[in-house]
This record gives sequence, C-alpha cells and structure tokens, in this order.
Amino acid sequence: MTPPAPPPPAQRPSAAPRKRGRGLSLPPVRLPSVRLPPVRPPSFSGRLHDARTATSVGRWLGAAFLVCFATGLISHYLQHPPGWAADLLPGRPVWGYRLSQGLHVASGLAAIVLLLVKLWAVYPRLFAWPPVRSVPHAVERLSVAVLVASAVLQVFTGLLNIAEWYPWPFGFIQTHFALAWVVTGSLLLHVAVKAPAIRAHWSRSSPGTLELPARDGPDRRSLMLGVGAAVGAVTLTTVGQAFTPLARLDLLAPRHPGYGPQQLPVNRTAEAAGVTQRAVQDWRLEVRGPLPYTLTLEQLRSLPRSQARLPIACVEGWSADARWGGVRIRDLLARAGAGPGAGLRVTSMEAGGAYRVMEMGRDYAEDPLTLLALELNGQVLDLDHGYPARIIAPNRPGVLQTKWVTLLEVL
Repeated sequence: MTPPAPPPPAQRPSAAPRKRGRGLSLPPVRLPSVRLPPVRPPSFSGRLHDARTATSVGRWLGAAFLVCFATGLISHYLQHPPGWAADLLPGRPVWGYRLSQGLHVASGLAAIVLLLVKLWAVYPRLFAWPPVRSVPHAVERLSVAVLVASAVLQVFTGLLNIAEWYPWPFGFIQTHFALAWVVTGSLLLHVAVKAPAIRAHWSRSSPGTLELPARDGPDRRSLMLGVGAAVGAVTLTTVGQAFTPLARLDLLAPRHPGYGPQQLPVNRTAEAAGVTQRAVQDWRLEVRGPLPYTLTLEQLRSLPRSQARLPIACVEGWSADARWGGVRIRDLLARAGAGPGAGLRVTSMEAGGAYRVMEMGRDYAEDPLTLLALELNGQVLDLDHGYPARIIAPNRPGVLQTKWVTLLEVL
C-alpha cells in the first residue's frame, strides 16, 4: 500500500524588493488638491466709510480730545507745579479740581467710543494702493500713523489708570503727559492737511464729494444716533463717581461715592502704605521753622479747631464731599514763627511712595480752609483715611492731600 504523499512545504513570503540606500518603498500618497481663492484687495462700498461720516464723527472726537487735553493740563500742573507757579495756584473755587478732573475722565471715556468709530470709518484707507504715491503723501501717511498710534495708546492707558492697573514698565504720569502733546500736535497737523476735505463735508447741507461709492449700508444718521447713545451710556454709567446726583447709575466706574471707610472711598490703604496701628501709637507731630515745636495727639486736639466742608477729588476721576474737622495749617505755621507768604513742606509717615513728601504754596498754606484734619464726618479719622492727621485743602488733587502726616516744615 502506497503511503500518502507528505504535505507540500510552507511557502515563505517573499521579501519586498529593497531599493538600495532608501529602505522600504511606500506607495505614493496623493493629497487632494486645494485651490486657494485669489487674493483681492477689500472692497468698501458702504456710505459709512466715506469722508462725510469720518468728518461727522471727527467733530465729536476733536471736541472730546480738546476737553481732555485742557483738563489734563490743569490736573498735571496742579499735581506737579513748576517752581515759579507754586504760589500762583488758586484755592478757589473749592470744587475746581473736582470739576476739571471729572470732565477729564468723562471726556476720555467718551473719546474711546468715538475713536473706535472713527477708525472704523476710515480704515479702508489703510488698503489704498499704492501705499505711497509721493513724498507729501508719505509724510501725510506717517503723520496719520503717529496720530492713530499715540491716540490709541493715550486713551487706553488712561482707562487702565482709572482702574489702577499698570501692566507696563514705564511711568504713567510722564508718559501720559508727553503723549498728550504728541496727540494734540498730530491732530492739529492732520486737521491742517485735511482742511479742504473737512470743509467740504462739515455742513449738513453741503453734499461734498464722497471718496468711496455710496451704494449700500445703513444710514449715516442711524450710525450717529447709535454713537451718541453709546457715548451717553458710557457717560451715565461712569460720571456718577464725580457727579453724585447720578451716583445710583455709577455701574462701570471703579469707585463709588459713599462706599468705603466712613462713607468715603480710599485709593491707598494704610496696609499698602506700610502704616500700622502699632506704628501710630507713639505718634508726634513735628513742626520745623524759626520756632520749632512738637505736639502729641492730645496736645494737637486741644488747639483751636475749625470745620470745613470740602470735596476730596482723585486723579482717577472720583470725588466726594465730606465734613472735615481739625487745626488750620496757617495757625500751626504762625506758631512756628512763619512769616507772611511762607510755604509748607509736608512729610508722611508712610514707608514710601511718589507723594510721601508734598509741598504747597503760600495761597494754600494761608487759606483758612486748609486743615490738618483730625476728624471726618464727625468721627475720628479711620487709619485708611490718614489717622492720626492728614492734609485737606480746597481745589487740590487727592494725591496731595497727604495722609499720616508726621512733619511740617516752613518754607
């Protein structure tokens, strides 16, 4: 009997052919073809991108910048008066700084809305081709670039300042003051260059010449009403921090009148200034002059007292009235032998700060309303409000109403 044939040997799979020096070969991969759309410059056909709209918004924006610049100069020179002007700064009206700084912040916030709308109306010019047609055109484009950059930086750093947030490495006061001049100069140059176009589109009855075709888009009047409503909403929800009759509508401002220790807001607390209750236990007031002397708190309280109702107004735009009680500065200087026309240098016991040492001219020092305050609204000063003693003077920025006073020097 014939035995069954053995099964055929298993076939080993043949190795794939190799290409020398390239490893295994892979089948080609075919990617789907993607056709990119052609790049075309943007096309703007709406009426709201024309010169007439830009002029209409520009009138409001120019007024806001003008108010902001003028009140900013007042604020800066009240805080940092040049030496020759120290004795010329007025103490009246007592509400002067409150009004000017309230207008400064309100107009600055309104300018943010107007600036955004103005940039929206004119941004098609950024795509004009060719970008430079001549030397005068290049100068004009450069001036516009400086104006836009400086204006945007100015209003938004100002916005962060009223919120007391400083995420930049430079000093705010010096930069803000310098930028104000750059913005104003650039704005005047821009108005001079664009004067013919502004004149053509200024009057409501003058049709002017549209720089872009006006085929579609919303009506310009609707835009202007919307812009006015936006500016009004921003103003109503922030101006209450200075204009107390609207305090209930003060929804977006960082400070609210009536909120804080003794119903008065506080910017710099005692903790932030490094002043503790223990540090003021052995407090003394030192007065230096021809007849120097030192007073304890009890001795200071035994001197003739005076009352004054004065607002405290801060550079961030908030302000509030309060009743202050204390000793007149002019009485303290007279006791130290100060002559007529003497000024005053005040030093705080806080650990540091740009306004730890403050000077005031003779008009403030001799004003009967300028007090070394010991009481606020009939109560002893809270530590956050400058206990044991602080300066309160009329028509003066809040940063110069020095708290935690420990030294007075006759100048």
